[in-house]
Amino acid sequence: MPIDRTETLLANHVAELAVRGTRKGIETVFTGVIPAQEGRGPRFLVAGEGDRPFLRMNSNSYLGLSLRPEVVAAEEAAARAFGVGPGAVRFISGTYGPHVELERRLAEFHGREAGMIFSSAYATTVAVMSPLITADTAVVSDELNHNCIINAMRMARPKEKHVYRHLDLADLAAKLEEAAGSCRRAIVVTDGIFSMRGDHADLARLHEVVGEYDERFPENVLVMVDDSHGVGAFGATGRGTEEYSAAPPSDVLIATLGKALGVNGGYVVGSRTLIDYLRETAALYIYSNPITVGEAAAALAALEILAGSEGRELLDHLRAMTARFEQGLVDLGYETIPGEHPVVPLMVRDTERTTALVRHLREQGVLATGLNYPVVPRGDEEIRFQISAAHTPADIDFALEVLGQFAARS
Repeated sequence: MPIDRTETLLANHVAELAVRGTRKGIETVFTGVIPAQEGRGPRFLVAGEGDRPFLRMNSNSYLGLSLRPEVVAAEEAAARAFGVGPGAVRFISGTYGPHVELERRLAEFHGREAGMIFSSAYATTVAVMSPLITADTAVVSDELNHNCIINAMRMARPKEKHVYRHLDLADLAAKLEEAAGSCRRAIVVTDGIFSMRGDHADLARLHEVVGEYDERFPENVLVMVDDSHGVGAFGATGRGTEEYSAAPPSDVLIATLGKALGVNGGYVVGSRTLIDYLRETAALYIYSNPITVGEAAAALAALEILAGSEGRELLDHLRAMTARFEQGLVDLGYETIPGEHPVVPLMVRDTERTTALVRHLREQGVLATGLNYPVVPRGDEEIRFQISAAHTPADIDFALEVLGQFAARS
């Protein structure tokens, strides 16, 4: 049956996005990787660009582990031993040793009783929030939380939804005050690292605020943190925003295997009771395949690197490269939001100028991502640079040189 009338509406919608300058456009296709050499980090080959190498500064692979030979070897060995796919969901056809071992090691790494892996961090957030939200629950969320949290709140339909001003703990307290007495349970949910800006939640103070209200809710106030951009990239040992802010353990900690650890998948850690409950109630765990056995083995190898002395060295280098790039932006007269996290925003605050600068960077061999409304609020248009431990001082200086060219002609 033809769907021509629907397709006309869909095409008009995409055309409107293009007119407004908010269409994401064609995705970059990578055709190869040139290994690090001669003081330079890895370079990437792009479809349609011939053999011209690109410096990639828009990747979440903060430690560069996805190209590490021992991580690749671990995935290859597990694929040879177990095959390339899990076969079915875990409760139907069973699970594999590397899945179970990965969950154990993730819980141990974060000082929790148990852990549970999912197909992605997005799926983890949606799957975990839904069964924890009841008809008598209030959800209190930072206004700049990731889209996965926003959509999880929409789908779960809590009794009350409250959004507090970004990082404003006085406003958080006001929202908890509103919900006290009308809801039996409250869930305070926040990103650890806010991925568009690279700033972070003060989890220690957030726990203090929650502690003041916990007795007002018969079923407690739960603290849920999605630290997907924090784990492996933030804190002295890479344990994320909890470590950096010297906070007590959050009741529910969600993170990813697909950013600093360089593999794929998401996970949650918490108490044994919490994880047992989620295994019985989280639909995206029960009815979706897990990550492959090879991916689980690769994540285990990456976690071992992060947890050891080499992980400290990578984190030290990552911080040094982040500081070098931030200072370079300031020296060139650009606006940024300072911080230790390797997400370094260049605040452009104009859609057309953002697009022009991204185009200039690409023409000169640097890949970076421009973020315009509605991904970020109007007036917060930016280019999000993401520093990696795979970057070298020469890489950082090259990117700054290209940015300097644009500044000089503007």
